[in-house]
Amino acid sequence: MEIQLETLEAEALKLTSSERAAFAQLLLASLDEDAEIDEAWAAEAERRIADVENGKVQVIALDEALAHVRTTLK
Repeated sequence: MEIQLETLEAEALKLTSSERAAFAQLLLASLDEDAEIDEAWAAEAERRIADVENGKVQVIALDEALAHVRTTLK
């Protein structure tokens, strides 16, 4: 089993970073008992990314967002 794991690791490291991320996500999902929730979160993340890319929502810098929150909480 250890040799198979080493071989799999070596092959996985040959993938691009985005391919490794997708592969890691698949592996993590296989450990989850509630893949339906994970799929819903993935769909929501993709929807939000599309909203940003399509200009439906405006992003702001983290420091600006934190300053706004701090001002609101005072």
